[in-house]
Amino acid sequence: MNENFTRPRPNFPKKAVVTSGMPYGNKLLHIGHLGMTIRADIYARFLRDRIGKDNVIYVSGTDCYGSPAVESFRKLQEEGNCPFENISQYVEHNHVLQKQIFDKFNISFNLYGASALGRCGQIHNEVGKWFVEKLAKANMLSVHSSWQFYDEKHGCLLNGRQVIGKCPIENCQSEKGYADECDLGHQYLPQDLIDPVSTLSGEKPKLVKIENLYFDLEKCTDILNEWINSIDRQSDTCKFMVKEIREFFKKPEIYIKREYFDKFDAIKDTLPAFEKLATNEKAPSMTIVFDKLEMREKACEILAQNNIRYRTGKTLTPFRLTGDIAWGAPCPDMYGLKNQTFYVWPESLWAPISFSKAYLEQIGKDENEWKKYWCSDDGQVYQFLGEDNIYFYGPAQQAMWLYSQGENPALHPDDDNLRITKINPIKSILYMDKKASSSGQIKPPMAEEFLKYYTSEQVRIHFLAMNLGSNNVSLNPQAFDPDANKNEIDPMTSEGNLLTNVYNRILRTIFYSTQKHFDGIIPDGIVNDDIREICKKAILDYERFMQDKKFHQAYGTIDVFIRNINKYWVKEIANAVTEESLAKLTVNTMQMIFTANALLHPIAPVGTENVADYIGLDKNLCFDWQYIFDDFYKVLDKTKSRKLKFLKEKEDFFKRSQYQLDLLTSNND
Repeated sequence: MNENFTRPRPNFPKKAVVTSGMPYGNKLLHIGHLGMTIRADIYARFLRDRIGKDNVIYVSGTDCYGSPAVESFRKLQEEGNCPFENISQYVEHNHVLQKQIFDKFNISFNLYGASALGRCGQIHNEVGKWFVEKLAKANMLSVHSSWQFYDEKHGCLLNGRQVIGKCPIENCQSEKGYADECDLGHQYLPQDLIDPVSTLSGEKPKLVKIENLYFDLEKCTDILNEWINSIDRQSDTCKFMVKEIREFFKKPEIYIKREYFDKFDAIKDTLPAFEKLATNEKAPSMTIVFDKLEMREKACEILAQNNIRYRTGKTLTPFRLTGDIAWGAPCPDMYGLKNQTFYVWPESLWAPISFSKAYLEQIGKDENEWKKYWCSDDGQVYQFLGEDNIYFYGPAQQAMWLYSQGENPALHPDDDNLRITKINPIKSILYMDKKASSSGQIKPPMAEEFLKYYTSEQVRIHFLAMNLGSNNVSLNPQAFDPDANKNEIDPMTSEGNLLTNVYNRILRTIFYSTQKHFDGIIPDGIVNDDIREICKKAILDYERFMQDKKFHQAYGTIDVFIRNINKYWVKEIANAVTEESLAKLTVNTMQMIFTANALLHPIAPVGTENVADYIGLDKNLCFDWQYIFDDFYKVLDKTKSRKLKFLKEKEDFFKRSQYQLDLLTSNND
C-alpha cells in the first residue's frame, strides 16, 4: 500500500476490541439498543478492513443478572402463564431472541455472550473473583452500611425494582420512583422515597440497615482528573462526555430551595462544617459545600429529619460492588461479608473481558491471549454506550481498571495491566421528537418492527448518519407516523436512497454498458491520475472521520463521492464516441466504484459484498485496506479474471423493502 502522502494518517492499534452496551436479560431490543449496536458494528467492520479481521474482536451480550430480570420473571410467574422452570431459562430465552434480532440487522459479533450462561458465565465468575481480589490488594475496598427496604409480610429484603413510590426530587415528572432512583434517572437515598409500596405485598416496607462491599471511588479524583485531561486533547474524544465527567470531580454539594431557608437557618449549626456559596437575593436555591462525602451524608440525614427538602450535586461516591440478591454473580467472601453477589453494574463493566476470554478460548487461543487486546500498548478497546451510562463506564470503570494495577496506578502501565478504554457515548434518540422509554408512557418501537418497513441496510445507514456523538437526534420513521404524508420522502430512507437510487444507478449503468460494448469483460486501460487523487482524498477523509467516530461526516464523504461518480459518467459519456474512449471512461468509473464499495462495506455489508461478487472480486481482497490505494484492475487480476457476472435488467444490488415497493406502486397509481 502506498503510504507516501503529505497528509498525516491516523494511527490504529494492532489489536482491537469493540464493545456495545448490553441489553438486560428481561427484554428484547428497542431503538436505543440499535443506536449503540449498529454504530459499534460499523466501527468493528471498519477496523477489520483497516487492520485485519483476525486482529479485531467485537463482543457484547445479555446482561443476565440484576433486579429487572428478577422482577420481570416474578411477574410472569404471578400471572400464572410462565413457561420457564427458573429465571435462568427465562433469561436464556431472551438471550436467544436478542441474538436472532441482531443477526437480522447484520451485526457481526465475534461473540454475543451471556453473563450467567454456559462457558461465558463460568469465565465471568472467574473474572469477577480476579477483579475483586486485585482491588482488595490495592486497598481500595471497604464495607459500608446503607438503608434497604424489607417486606415484613414476605420476610425478605426487596431489590430496587420491588419498591414503587414517588420520586422525591422537586418538580420531577417521573412516572415511577424505585428504591433509590426514578425511571428518569434521578438518584436519592431510599429513606427519601415518597409513599413506598412493596410490589410483593402491596404494603409499606420497612427500612433496615445492610452492609455491602464498596470500591472507594471517592479517593480516585486526582488520577481520574489526570485521565480526563489526557483524553480531552485527543481528536476522537467526545466533548460532552468530558464536560459531564468533570462535574463528578466537584466537592460534595447540597442544594436547598428558598422556601426552606428559614428551617435551614434554625438547624444549620447542627450540620458538619460547610461553606455556603455566594448567591444573589432572588436565587431560587442556596448551595452548601462540604470537604468530605461523609460530612455531606451526615448533613443529608439531619435535613431529612427536619423535613427540609434538598438535592445533592454530582460528586464521586463509593461505588457499590455487592448486594444480597440471589440472582447475581457470586462475590468471594471477604471483609466479613459472606454469600453476597455482585451488584449488576460493576460485573457488567467487566463482562466484555469475560466475553473476550470466552471467544479466544473458543477459537483455541492461549488463556493469556486476551491481554494482547486489553493489557498492551498495541491493543485498544472501543466501547459504545448511551450517555446515561457515562458515569459507570467513565469514572467508575476507569478507576477500577487503574487500581487493578495496585496501590499506585499509572495511566500508562507496563504490559499485563489493563489499559484505559476509549468511550464512545451517544446522545438520546428522540422518537417522534420525544424521549421514549421502555418504562415510561411513550414506548420506543421494538427493533424488529423496523424490518417490516425498512431493510437492515437502510436502518444501518440512517443510524450512521445521525450526529448522535454531539446531539440528541429525532427518529421519525414515516411508517410509524399515522399523520405522515406518504407522498413525501420518508426520513428513515433519506440516506438509504444513496444506495437504492444513486449507487444502484451507476452500478447498473456500468454493468449494462460493459455487457453491451465489451461482452461483459472489463477493458484494458490506465486509471487517470486525477481520478486516483479524487479516490485518495475520499479515502483519507473517510479514514479520519471514522477514526474520530464522526460517523455523520464519514457518511457525508461517501454521499458526495458516490454522487460525483454519477456526475462524472453523465458528463464524460457524451464524449466517449470511440471504443478506446469508452474503455477509458469504464476503467476510471470502475476505479471509483472500487473505492466507494470499500468505504461502504462496513455500513452496507450485504450489498457491497454482492457488488464485489458480480465484479469478480474476492471480498478478502477488495475490502482489505492494504489494497485500497491500488488500481482496481491490479486487485482484480489477482482473481485471474475480468469477466463480470451477468446483470439482469432492473436488477438492484441494494434493495427496498416490500412495504416500500408496494407504497411506490400505490403512489404511481
